[in-house]
This record gives sequence, structure tokens and C-alpha cells, in this order.
Amino acid sequence: MQTQQPRQVVCPEASAPGAALSVVLPARNEQDAVGRTVAAVRALYPDAEILVVDDGSTDDTPRVAAEAGAQVISRPYGMGNGAAIKTGARAARGDIIVFMDADGQHDAADIARLLQRINEGYDMVVGARDASSQASVGRGLANAFYNRLASWTTGHRIVDLTSGFRAVRAARFREFLHLLPNGFSYPTTSTMAFFRSAYAVAYVPIVAAPRIGRSHIKPLRDGLRFLLIIFKIATLYSPLKLFAPAASAFLVLGLGWYLYTFRTQGRFTNMSALLLSAAVIVFLIGLISEQITNLTYKRDG
Repeated sequence: MQTQQPRQVVCPEASAPGAALSVVLPARNEQDAVGRTVAAVRALYPDAEILVVDDGSTDDTPRVAAEAGAQVISRPYGMGNGAAIKTGARAARGDIIVFMDADGQHDAADIARLLQRINEGYDMVVGARDASSQASVGRGLANAFYNRLASWTTGHRIVDLTSGFRAVRAARFREFLHLLPNGFSYPTTSTMAFFRSAYAVAYVPIVAAPRIGRSHIKPLRDGLRFLLIIFKIATLYSPLKLFAPAASAFLVLGLGWYLYTFRTQGRFTNMSALLLSAAVIVFLIGLISEQITNLTYKRDG
């Protein structure tokens, strides 16, 4: 399907006069909500490019989105939320891209607040949900844990790691498309990648409404995936923050076991040698990973 070049959006919220705005909404079986979401965005930003990426829907999502005024990119089968985001980011023509859910959770009126912070010089602005916006107590506690773990990894306070409502500078965001997973939690990867590359990230508090329809997230399965993604991105972000504590633990255990066996048996055991060797090996792996990370995020010019 051919994508139409967006007209230039001249608005005070944009990053520069005449900057083009694209709004990307990944959607899968969201026929009950996508129409009103697109209509709300179109009412506030009539000249913006609105792209709905249909991720293999089996209902009328593509038709409803098109009738509401969106350009629809349909895919023959579901590839995942992250894959839909990547498709939308590649197709978007705007200098600024706003990503939001098509299920009615995000208020189009909050887009202006995100764009205002972009105008202040930030490269990514995230809509951070408050406690009342969490789908359940369990989800809220899990997100709080993810936020703390990611904050420790990056060295920056991360208010909402998994929010899918965000505005980004398109050129910056596309630098990390190869890192984004095809499934859920593209927000996790993109947030940590932006921090790693010293791109400015800001948070704007929002209230997210209950979604319309059924959630596609399975708490246990996707919770474990989120945790794995955080550790995977942590190894890309700052590997020594993971490997150094592990190496230190092996070192302490090795020295402790050596002292114990020396006092009780008067000798240096194979277990002590194994633990101390593991400490050295893990540290060296972390050091090599750190060098690979520097090459991964090296930018020309």
C-alpha cells in the first residue's frame, strides 16, 4: 500500500516550525476502539499522518481505521507489537513520531504535552502512567520492579519502562530498530537504548483509561519476557553492571572457601581454584562485552 506524504504541520508543539508529525498505532483486533482513537487524533491534528499498522487482525480493524481517516498498513499475519512498531516507524514520513495504543487507553489530548517537551530539546518523551492506571495490582508491582531494575542498570531514574505512549525524533528512533524485539516491550528496549546513547529522555505524567476489549498480554509469559529483555538490554547497555557483581560473588565465595579449607584441612582445594577461576573468567567476559557495547553504540561522525 502506498503511503501518502504528510502535509507539513506547523504547530508550537513540534520540534521546529514546519516539522511533520506522524502518529503510529499498532492494532490487532481493535475494531471497537481504533475508530474513536483515530478520530480523536485527527480532530486535534488534521494535517498529521496517522498510520494504523494492522497486525494480522481477524476482525474489521483495518476497515474501521480507514473509515476514521487513517492510512492502514495491513500484514497477512500477526508478527507482534514490536514488529508493528518497526513497520510504522519505517513507513512514517514525519520528523516526529508519536506512538500510542489503539485500544483506547491513551488520550489524544496528551499528545500536545509530549510534543511540548520534544520542543524543549528532548529526543524521547514518554507518557508515564500513575498507579491508578495500572491494569492490576500485580501488573503495577511488576512494573515498579522493572522500573527499579532498569534505573539501576542505566543510572537514570526510569518512571515508566513499559509505557507504549511516547513521542520520539524519528531519525533517533530508527537507529535502534534492529534492537527492538518483534513481540512486546519495544518500550523497554527503546528507552534503555536512548539512555545508553546519551539521548535526552523525559517523562510526562498521564492517566491511562481501561483498555477497550481483551488484552493480548499474558502476565506470566510476557512478564518473564520483559525480565529477560531487561537483562538482554542491560548486557548491551552496561555489561559490567551485571558481570562485575557476579564476578565479585565468585571471588568472595572462592576466598571464603579457601580460608575455611585452609583452617580445617590446611590446604588449597579444587573448589577454591574453580571459584576463583570463575571470578576471573566472568570479569573478563564482562570486560569484553563492555568493549563490544562501545562498538555497538558507536556512531559515525
